Amino acid sequence: MSPIAAPTGDSKVAEWLSHPVAGAVVREWLADQGASERSIAPAKRLSFNKLIKVSGGRFTQEMLDGMIAETARRMAEGGEPVAAPAASDPEPAAEAPAEAPEWVERITEGRFTGQTVVVTGAGSGIGRATASRVAREGGRVVALDISEARLKDFQASHDGLDITVVTADVTKEDDIARVIEAAGDRIDALANVAGIMDNMTPLGEVSDEVWDRVFAVNVDGVMRLSRAVIQRMLPRRSGSIVNVASEASLRGSAAGVAYTASKHAVAGMTKSSAFMYGPHGIRVNAVAPGGVATNIGDTMSYDSDLAQERLEVAMAILPTPVTPDQLAASICFLLSDDGVNVNGVILPSDGGWSAV
Repeated sequence: MSPIAAPTGDSKVAEWLSHPVAGAVVREWLADQGASERSIAPAKRLSFNKLIKVSGGRFTQEMLDGMIAETARRMAEGGEPVAAPAASDPEPAAEAPAEAPEWVERITEGRFTGQTVVVTGAGSGIGRATASRVAREGGRVVALDISEARLKDFQASHDGLDITVVTADVTKEDDIARVIEAAGDRIDALANVAGIMDNMTPLGEVSDEVWDRVFAVNVDGVMRLSRAVIQRMLPRRSGSIVNVASEASLRGSAAGVAYTASKHAVAGMTKSSAFMYGPHGIRVNAVAPGGVATNIGDTMSYDSDLAQERLEVAMAILPTPVTPDQLAASICFLLSDDGVNVNGVILPSDGGWSAV
């Protein structure tokens, strides 16, 4: 019986985890990050090389090289006791489908020329990808985030483009006023991307602190900034608002009660606003993402055993995470004049999760 080969960067995360030596190395690395195997469950069908590309810098080539080296060291020291199955053993499980060809972003030059677009959460993840695409497609971007450092990095990486950054907390009225002042009299579009996750607790266990904080950012912040922006759009009878909802706005099996209820509220706010302001030339839509590789390696906090048992079943059918750029493509379509006849839609951008 020949020894099981060590996984490589082209091996899927699931293959690493099932390896008798490499699996221990990965789990130890996750523990060092304050995470667990559950936190990368949606990425198990990705290779580690693909994970590097989509993780937004949270997983690096240096980390992979370190795990490969540590696996090789342990195997050389005899830490690989399991042999491959003999020919008489049962047939191994079928291999997972190969990864789809890598998606390539195609910029629509000039799509936002002459327009001012406000983007929240622009320091990282989906917000950063959206702000970047709008700017590269000719728009003037007012980018806000709670992190000044992330905003400075974003602006520096887009030198020569029309980007105004505002360090702001969407839960604070004074900060919203500064954003509106920075944008000026004309605001053509708003992407409400900023949001926070809950701790996966169900209704019987959720704390007032978690509930209030999640609603303050995910609902109150969206409402207050949209309320202010609409006052700039009404006189011109033109504008587009795109809210980032979630699969949790469409189902009950994607998160805890606070996050799920907050994203259902975003869906309701979207539909009400589309109905009210459609005759005034203002379109309001939402994108409902599935798995997005913006938090690979971060902790998925389960503060409830009951919720963990239930949600892990649902997570087993979660499609492979996509990159923030892929979500930005959906958002920018709705933000732009390309979405001229789309209003009041909650668009699942989830790789088919909502079809399950």
